[in-house]
Amino acid sequence: MTSPLLISTWSFSLPIIEAEYPKLATVGSALDVVEACAIAAETDESIDSVGFGGLPDREGRCTFDAAVMLSPPQSGAVCAMERHLHPVTAARLVMEQTEHKMLVGSLADDFANSHGLPSENICSDRAKAKWEHWKKSNAQATPPAPFDHGHGELFGSHDTIGTLALDAGGTMAGSCSTSGMAWKVPGRVGDSPIIGHGLYVDPLRGAATATGHGELISGISGAFLVVELMGRGASPEEAIHDTLARLVECWPLKKEHQVAFIAMTPDGNFAGGALRPGFKYAVCNEHEQTVREPDIVLHQLLE
Repeated sequence: MTSPLLISTWSFSLPIIEAEYPKLATVGSALDVVEACAIAAETDESIDSVGFGGLPDREGRCTFDAAVMLSPPQSGAVCAMERHLHPVTAARLVMEQTEHKMLVGSLADDFANSHGLPSENICSDRAKAKWEHWKKSNAQATPPAPFDHGHGELFGSHDTIGTLALDAGGTMAGSCSTSGMAWKVPGRVGDSPIIGHGLYVDPLRGAATATGHGELISGISGAFLVVELMGRGASPEEAIHDTLARLVECWPLKKEHQVAFIAMTPDGNFAGGALRPGFKYAVCNEHEQTVREPDIVLHQLLE
């Protein structure tokens, strides 16, 4: 039997993964657990970058993206959903009930309805009020870099919840869910629902998920690159370091840019890393249930 492991982006995810971690003792439960973790974040109005608390686009509309993955043949995603609170469940339905990888927009909402998921209001009054304030006071401002003030202090800018699980049977699974960049151009989709960009799971090589500015992550197929490097012998920390270094080589970075990854190997080694300070990730295993600072930060390259 494998020692279960559950890791997730940002400190706000610690109570979520603490609640779900015991379920990993069941063989084959990894997918259920990563879906449940995303659902919990999607329901929490205090999280401003996922689900019901997620901030709208510049026109005041909320749209949600999500992905789930077990392996290259087993993955599913949805993006730009406007009528369903739990895109991660719709993404799992795409994976399990169709031969496709991604459904988009109102047709993804229709698909969710056809499988019994209820349409509902997905934008909280709190999120609408924040949009109204932004529109009146600072409508040309760039969204701030994602950062983490610590568990219990959910203010400022957080980002995608990405969760990776390894259950007692040795199955790995991953999920991502996001409301996308605050005040985005309507129709914008970031890295989170795109397989190989925001999430990648290969049972022979490992798993990775990303958070931060999706345009940068998509430009280098970030999650795939982390997993590919692990498959070639790199540790999770080395793979994240080299992927971040590739990003720095490719992009003219701005002060607000932030990208981070978490990754695990099939035997349970894991790490997290970021371009600059401000990222934290949550860990639950047989030894600890805690929020960790990243194992690698490339901030010295961004001065």
